Amino acid sequence: MDLSLKSLLPSVDRRWERMRAVCALLECPGKGLVRYIPQTRRGIRVGKLWYCSADCFAMAARTPLAVLSERRVTEMPRSPRMSLGLVMLSKGQLTAEQLRRAVSQSEISGEDIETTLLRLGLANEKQLTASRAAQWGYPALGQDQVGHLVEADIPRALLHACSAVPLHYTATTKRVLIGFVTRIEHGFLESVEQVTGCRAEPCFITPTDFDEQMERIIAPQDYEEVLVEQPGTPERMARAVGRHAVEVGATEAVFTQCKGYVWVRVSGKRGTIDIAFRISNVASETENIGIPEESTAKVG
Repeated sequence: MDLSLKSLLPSVDRRWERMRAVCALLECPGKGLVRYIPQTRRGIRVGKLWYCSADCFAMAARTPLAVLSERRVTEMPRSPRMSLGLVMLSKGQLTAEQLRRAVSQSEISGEDIETTLLRLGLANEKQLTASRAAQWGYPALGQDQVGHLVEADIPRALLHACSAVPLHYTATTKRVLIGFVTRIEHGFLESVEQVTGCRAEPCFITPTDFDEQMERIIAPQDYEEVLVEQPGTPERMARAVGRHAVEVGATEAVFTQCKGYVWVRVSGKRGTIDIAFRISNVASETENIGIPEESTAKVG
């Protein structure tokens, strides 16, 4: 018969496992030490992984930052059953002759059909937005539902890149309504849900409404955005994330990629910081000449 302390005292053993905290970094200098941590243990959590210090977290951050920087995600454009022109024709907003004229002018000038319709005075922004919403199967919001102050914690660089803007936020249901100008960016919606924990619901708005609503976005208290135009290597990106983690006393972090940016959120007892790294300017690990330590622009 094989007897062990674990088999004789299972309840004690389970309590031991709950109290013992193991850093997820294999190279952690304190890996060999047994740590007894209360239920609210210190450190930084990334998903199911836990790191005992900001130094270990920064070292481990190199891997997701390198993977996300190298990954090139191209969202396949959706091809609606009907073109925008045919939708407007079916709604009686264009005649067949007007549509043929707009298509011809669009091909000659090399511009999209929406720009041509506006230039020729054959349609206005509201008509184009309503038709685009019909194409995608999402609602179009009118002027009366736009222009309200909205507290939002989404980096402005990502909002501009996706031509998207928060229109309404409900704290009780954790729901955010996001208006798009040209197309629904599903990758952006997934990133918002992953980082903020809110359910993101899309709709369409006009370009004018987008510009107006962007002026009415306010940042939550203890929230900061950092745009890094020249991130350097993933190692330098990781060091930058580590410094911001120390700044807020981070206890949790989230990594994602969205529309040409790596989006990192570090949250802690002193607030939340969103760092947006421009992927096109990420250098390889072997490049070490002519790259600044960190070129950032703080927003808000």
